[in-house]
Amino acid sequence: MAHDHCHDESHEHDHDHVPEGEGPRDNLYAKIDRPNVVALNAESGSGPEVIKPWNERLNEDVYLESDADDQMIIRVPFIGSVKLRAVLLKAGPADQTPAKVSLYTNVENLDFSDVSDVQPTQEFTIAQGRQVGEYHVLPAKFSNVTSVTLFFPSSQGADTIRVYYVGFLGQWTERKNEPVITVYESRPNLADHDKISGLDSFSSAPV
Repeated sequence: MAHDHCHDESHEHDHDHVPEGEGPRDNLYAKIDRPNVVALNAESGSGPEVIKPWNERLNEDVYLESDADDQMIIRVPFIGSVKLRAVLLKAGPADQTPAKVSLYTNVENLDFSDVSDVQPTQEFTIAQGRQVGEYHVLPAKFSNVTSVTLFFPSSQGADTIRVYYVGFLGQWTERKNEPVITVYESRPNLADHDKISGLDSFSSAPV
């Protein structure tokens, strides 16, 4: 599968026109269900720690580091449906940078025992660096996303990996959970029902 990456957040886009505290206008930080972000094989946290506001994206005081080996899974749910444009990552330093990241959309409860059996939606190689990398996804594959699971399968040489920041750019749509309302008639009045050609008049009666 083809891999795509860029080295820092200014590679293709100029965000200077947006106030520093807000970041890109399509930053989805506020649309992430942060309390339910989960990290597997993380020694130094449970997941939400790396979901930071834009003005803290370069902060290296708070991070997730893998525990037993150099693999990690982070599942990020959204509070609605999103059309994803890019994933933002800051990891490292140096050989503690993950070699790549595999993205899975709308997959529940993915863990290390079955991740190899599931085809990733898209994968990226990760470049070393102290800035935030902006990884552009294929729009057709990320148009109706309610969660993204990130799988980091290995480091670039170290025994563990570190992830400082995970962010997303895209468009958000409120999730609609409208109930289906069914109206039942206790005794239908045939006069209230239009007769459909070819059907007998008793077709509206309850079965």
